[in-house]
Amino acid sequence: MMEERVNLMHMMKLSIKVLLQSALSLGRSLDADHAPLQQFFVVMEHCLKHGLKVKKSFIGQNKSFFGPLELVEKLCPEASDIATSVRNLPELKTAVGRGRAWLYLALMQKKLADYLKVLIDNKHLLSEFYEPEALMMEEEGMVIVGLLVGLNVLDANLCLKGEDLDSQVGVIDFSLYIKDVQDLDGGKEHERITDVLDQKNYVEELNRHLSCTVGDLQTKIEGLEKTNSKLQEEITKQDTKVELETYKQTRQGLDEMYNDVWKQLKEEKKARLELEKELELQIGMKTEMEIAMKLLEKDTHEKQDTLVALRQQLEEVKAINLQMFHKVQNAESSLQQKNEAITSFEEKTNQVMSSMKQMEERLQHSERARQGAEERSHKLQQELGGRSSALQQQLSQLLEQCSSLEKELKSEKEQRQALQRELQHEKDTSSLLRAELQQVEGLKKELRELQDEKTELQKVCDEQEQALQEMGLHLSQSKLKMEDIKEVNKALKGHTWLKDDEATHCKQCEKEFSISRRKHHCRNCGHIFCNTCSSNELALPSYPKPVRVCDSCHTLLLQRCSSSTGS
Repeated sequence: MMEERVNLMHMMKLSIKVLLQSALSLGRSLDADHAPLQQFFVVMEHCLKHGLKVKKSFIGQNKSFFGPLELVEKLCPEASDIATSVRNLPELKTAVGRGRAWLYLALMQKKLADYLKVLIDNKHLLSEFYEPEALMMEEEGMVIVGLLVGLNVLDANLCLKGEDLDSQVGVIDFSLYIKDVQDLDGGKEHERITDVLDQKNYVEELNRHLSCTVGDLQTKIEGLEKTNSKLQEEITKQDTKVELETYKQTRQGLDEMYNDVWKQLKEEKKARLELEKELELQIGMKTEMEIAMKLLEKDTHEKQDTLVALRQQLEEVKAINLQMFHKVQNAESSLQQKNEAITSFEEKTNQVMSSMKQMEERLQHSERARQGAEERSHKLQQELGGRSSALQQQLSQLLEQCSSLEKELKSEKEQRQALQRELQHEKDTSSLLRAELQQVEGLKKELRELQDEKTELQKVCDEQEQALQEMGLHLSQSKLKMEDIKEVNKALKGHTWLKDDEATHCKQCEKEFSISRRKHHCRNCGHIFCNTCSSNELALPSYPKPVRVCDSCHTLLLQRCSSSTGS
């Protein structure tokens, strides 16, 4: 809590300083669209919210800084006009919006410091709304009131009609307070001039406050003198003494406040030196981020070169695959032609074998007839021994028949030899065909090997295509990482990680957190949402796994991913 108080006090100093500098450059008249003025109200809202107690009711929990501001109406009657005008505005529906409108009107009246001083003087009433260690309950509250006195120099023209004060997001923009080293070196003289002017305005405001208090005391003294004139002389003397003592005490308190303000000026100078050191550290971080971006760009260029080489290798592999495919087609066509020749040769061999079988059957038939003729001649020689002349004639006839039969046998033998020669020739041709078949089988083996090589090459091609796809994905991821690093670099300036105690309502749906509606941080913007408004998960560059992201960040990151993939 002490660190938060110190940080908020420093931020208030910076916001008031930047607001005064911008107002001096613009002529000390500001509008509602002025960015430093908007950031001042955001910082003021954070200061008023620090250490607020949560009020529980039947409806739910209520944590709003408009409750303490309503006490000003009771303590200071001059603030009744602000309270009534805020309540009569029809656009305001929440306590946060009414509190913001109250701050706007108090700044336009140039009495914001006076009203807050009245609140801080009555800490026994503020204890109902704030914790004991809150900023408004400690000494830092008085310091901030002293800083707000300098804003009475400004003229603010703020229009509350048409302003959506209920749904404004109270995020501090640190980019307004971060300056380059060159700007710091070049603007030292300007800072000195503005510091002198601020001190002058501060002293003038203190004198104005002192004169106002003196005038109030004088009016009180005059009223007391009129009332005491009716009373006895002794009572009048005692009352005048008491009033003089109170006047002296108030004068001493103002002198002490003036000394405290001078001490605070010295502390502000020390804080400015610390901020300059922090600026140097942030510049070093920025240079490191630029070096990392350059290294990432070099890696992407090298990966693109490897992608080009892999694509050339793929084209060469595809050309080799086409050549192998043409060779396989030629081998298959030659195999079909040889198979057709083998079938024709087999048909011819079958025809020769059938003709050989027919010739063998004829030879067997002729041998049987010759054997029967010899048997008949032997029988005739035995029966007709005496009939030799007739038989000799018959023998001569039979011999002639035998000679004719022998001639037929010789001719059949010659035909058989010719058929055997043809068989031998057919056998030689069949052996040649078998050798060609063996060659065809070898070609088939070569075909199978080529097909295996083709499958292996296809696997290699598929692997290389997968590698190319992975390289493409890696490149896209590296580009996304580069964009994410840029976004993180930007986010370092804009986003803050909210604490659980700072958020009581959901950032998107504005529903109040409870036991059933838990708090969840968005890992991208750092704000706190309910489960329904932050149920999405995405992979961020600062986290290795997908993490919880709010709906608005989810849609924004998806649009960026789709635009990067489309490009």
